[in-house]
Amino acid sequence: MTKSRLEAFSDGVIAIIITIMVLELKVPGDASLTALYYDLRLKFACYLLSFVYLAIYWNNHHHMLHSTRRVNGAILWANMHLLFWLSLVPFVTGWVGETDFARGPTVMYGVVMLLAAIAYYILQRSILRAEGPDSLLARAIGRDLKGKLSPVFYLLAIPAAFVSPWISGAIFAIVALIWLVPDRRIERAIEQHPQ
Repeated sequence: MTKSRLEAFSDGVIAIIITIMVLELKVPGDASLTALYYDLRLKFACYLLSFVYLAIYWNNHHHMLHSTRRVNGAILWANMHLLFWLSLVPFVTGWVGETDFARGPTVMYGVVMLLAAIAYYILQRSILRAEGPDSLLARAIGRDLKGKLSPVFYLLAIPAAFVSPWISGAIFAIVALIWLVPDRRIERAIEQHPQ
C-alpha cells in the first residue's frame, strides 16, 4: 500500500483543524484596539500555542512519513488515532481561551495534548514495526529523548493546573519551545541513506 493517500488525507485534516481553530476567534464588539487587546489577548495566546503545536505535529508527521516506504492497516489506524486527538485541539483551545485558562479546561487541554503525544508514539511504533529495526526511521529517531520527555511534561502539567493553570500553560509553552528547536534527525538520515 502506498503512503501518498495517507499523507494527503492527514495534511487535509490538519489544515481543516487549523481553519476551525481560527474561526473560534471572534471579532470584538468594539472598534477600539483596547477592546481587541482585552477581548482577545488570552484567546489569541491559546490559539498561538495550539497553532504552534499543530505545526509541530504536521512537521514531524511529514518527516516521519517521508522516511516511510509503505503503510499497512495498523499504520492507517494509528494515524487515524492521532488525527482524532488532534481534531479535539480546536475544542480545548476554544474552551481554555473562553474561560481565561480556568482549571478544568486547562486540565482537559493537557489531557488532549498527552493523548495526542501517546497517539503519535503509537503511530511511530507502528511504522517501526512495519519497517523493521534497521529502517531509516529507526536510525533517525534513535533514543527519541524529546518524544519521551513530552508526555512526562504533560503528566506534570495536568495536576499543576489544580495549583495554578498558569503553571500548566508555562509547561505547555516549554514543550512547544523544545520542539521548535529544529530537529534534523530524519532529514540527516534521509540525506545519508536515500531510499
